[in-house]
Amino acid sequence: MRLLLLTGKGGVGKSTVAAGTAALAAAAGHRTLVLSTDAAHSLADAFGAPVGPDPTEVAERLFVQQVDAQLRFQESWGEVQRYLLSVLDSAGVDRLAAEELTVLPGAEEVLALLELRLQVLSGAWDVVVVDCAPTAETLRLLALPEALGWYMDRVLPTQARVVKALKPVLSRAAGVPMPGGSVFEAVERLHAELDEVRSLLQGPDASVRLVLTPESVVVAEARRSWTSLSLYGYRVDGVVANRVFPPADGDAWRAGWVEAQQRVLAEVDQSFVGLPVWRSAYRPAEPVGVEALRALAAEVYAGADPLALPAADGPFRVSRTAEGAVLRLRLPLVARDDVDLARAHDELVVTVGSYRRPITLPAALVHLEVAGARVEDGELQVRFRDPRTASARGATA
Repeated sequence: MRLLLLTGKGGVGKSTVAAGTAALAAAAGHRTLVLSTDAAHSLADAFGAPVGPDPTEVAERLFVQQVDAQLRFQESWGEVQRYLLSVLDSAGVDRLAAEELTVLPGAEEVLALLELRLQVLSGAWDVVVVDCAPTAETLRLLALPEALGWYMDRVLPTQARVVKALKPVLSRAAGVPMPGGSVFEAVERLHAELDEVRSLLQGPDASVRLVLTPESVVVAEARRSWTSLSLYGYRVDGVVANRVFPPADGDAWRAGWVEAQQRVLAEVDQSFVGLPVWRSAYRPAEPVGVEALRALAAEVYAGADPLALPAADGPFRVSRTAEGAVLRLRLPLVARDDVDLARAHDELVVTVGSYRRPITLPAALVHLEVAGARVEDGELQVRFRDPRTASARGATA
């Protein structure tokens, strides 16, 4: 099953491109679902059809879904929220204010990902196209499963044991109810589901596609997104440059805009070397409805397969060497000075700008030491060596 995510800066037309790509996939005979993880749903507007919280058929083999986040919230976070409400109630917090305080930050986007998991695992679809939230929210969202995994593996087991052992004492001392086993189980369940989402999104049949407009600020954000998505292990398979002005035909004012866009488009081609860059012409009217969206996508991809997968090797891989091993992480558009590395026990912490990823090392690397690192051709290469081998060579010398 093919899983394709489209994201980009707010307002670049990613929902339109996502809807058009899905319409083209359905026309090719694939049973297709297009689903939005953006809290500000706009797929119904793009298709010009009513869309509900369950998959709604808008054309043959084409289904659209706008997730009911409230329902999924109750299923996945309800137990934790009830506990938090009891704590705030004991502290005398107003019930209405308490309900606002106990809403999981970014809940709608997170729970939309859980709905995505259910749809992918249902086996009902050949293709699932995801209209993601704007770039910054998407990056935070895709980093969440790994961050929560770190907490679950290192903090929660100890916390749960302490609370279980000292619950009677803590309850009397604190004057508030202590969490029961069902609360920890709910958090563990949420973690397991999000971890499965991450596995699906990083799997061999999944990729991310960036949508941008020919503006310097938008392109700069797309460049950062490519780097950050690669840092977290997600494969970017191409770029759609949307709203490209057609030739000016003698209009001097429009010619200036066309020339400015062409300069930015040249920068796009240079920035995303190795990725296909598709273009979508600026239209006099917004495409609405299945036929208009399908026509737009057919023009964008110009005969290319919109569902083609990128190279099989993902952004992260490890290879053996005579001295030990080399860990390789694709970080396009990054120089050595942009990267900071730190080793913490069984983790390698990679920081690029404001984004930090703790990478849990494979078992084969845990007992090796870092011998050096470099960035070459958009790839971070970290060399590991076996200290025992190094010591033996030193003794022989």
